[in-house]
Parts: sequence; structure tokens; C-alpha cells
Amino acid sequence: MKKTQYLYALLLACICFSGVVLLARAVEGIRLERVIEAVQKQYGSSAVEVVKDWIDALAVFQTETEQKKLKHVNDYVNLNLSFESDLKVWGQEDYWATPIEALLQGVGDCEDYAIAKYFSLKFSGVPISKLRITYVKARIGGMDSRITQAHMVLTYYSTPDAEPLVLDNLISEIRPASRRTDLTPIFSFNSDGVWAAGAGAPQSGGGSRLSKWTDLVEKMKNEGFE
Repeated sequence: MKKTQYLYALLLACICFSGVVLLARAVEGIRLERVIEAVQKQYGSSAVEVVKDWIDALAVFQTETEQKKLKHVNDYVNLNLSFESDLKVWGQEDYWATPIEALLQGVGDCEDYAIAKYFSLKFSGVPISKLRITYVKARIGGMDSRITQAHMVLTYYSTPDAEPLVLDNLISEIRPASRRTDLTPIFSFNSDGVWAAGAGAPQSGGGSRLSKWTDLVEKMKNEGFE
């Protein structure tokens, strides 16, 4: 399904009783005019429609329950990005793209999927305390395989002690961590903290301790996000 068809289906599902589509609703944490102005200046006028499509989708998502937000954000990002290496897209071994950069390219690698889902859920009203970008080792080629590769996913915690749900680009179905035995967590982080695998309490400093995260946040400020 193309992204425009996907968004249209979501919009139809959100028609209110009076028959008015709930489009162009303000999205929490986004000043639309500021973002559009910054995007047009930085990327050109052709980028504006891509950004508006994303923000319109977020406007729909924020009216939903958290469980539906998880599903629709996971589907939206997975449908709008195709996997490609940073080296091919950006000419670098490891480049963390903003959601807008990834959506404009239409491609990204695992951390770009996770980052886009993190901010999409944040702007849809999910508290960042429930979200972590998680670095894992993924077993490739079956459960008995010894071949692993570095990978990133987004994890969601309904409560601090809950089993996390895994939002991934390798497997589109959102599954609890206990059903993703192909993934071995190494550490996770969000804007507020960094967690070592198995640690209950976060280390201080949040993602600001990671230089690529700091660079990412600065790029998003240049795109008009606060």
C-alpha cells in the first residue's frame, strides 16, 4: 500500500460524527509553520509535501489509544522507508538521520527506522519515559545460527517494570521481547536516560551522552523542532 493510500485509510477511520475529517489538527510539540519554513529553506519546496504527509499522519495518530499509535506508527515508518546502508545513502559508515531526512530519502538503516518511530510516537503524545531506542545483536539465519549483526529497534514499556514491546523493521509484527529471542539487548536510551542491558535504573545524562544523538537533536532544531 502506498503511503498516500495508507494515510487516506487512516483519515477515513477518523471521521467524526459530523462527517468532518480530523485533519490539520495541531500536533503536540510541533510548530507547523516553523517546521515548514525551515524544511523549505533547507531542503527545497519539493520536501514540504513529504513533511506535511508525516505531520498529517501524526495528527491522526495522536487521537488514538497508545496501542493503536504503536501499530500505526510502526506500519507508517516501515511502509515509507526501504532498507539501505548509510554508506550508500550518506557516504558514511554510520549516519543517524532525522525522521525528515529519512522520509525525504525514502530509505534508511535500522537506527533510522527506530529514530523515526521514536519521534513519531513522541509527537503523537506517547511519553518518552515509555520509549527506548535499543541497541541489540540480531541473530541472522534462524535460532541456531551463530551469525549476529548489530541492530537497533524501538522498545515500548507500558509501565517501568513491564515487558517491552519491540517495534522493528526486520519483523513488522509488534511482539513482546520474550517472542524476539533472536535479539540480544546491549543497551538502550532515550532523551532522559541510558540503560545497560538488565539494569533497572538509568544512567544519568540520557541520549546527550551519545555524540550522534546530540548531533541528531541539533539537526532537528535546524529543521524547526524545539
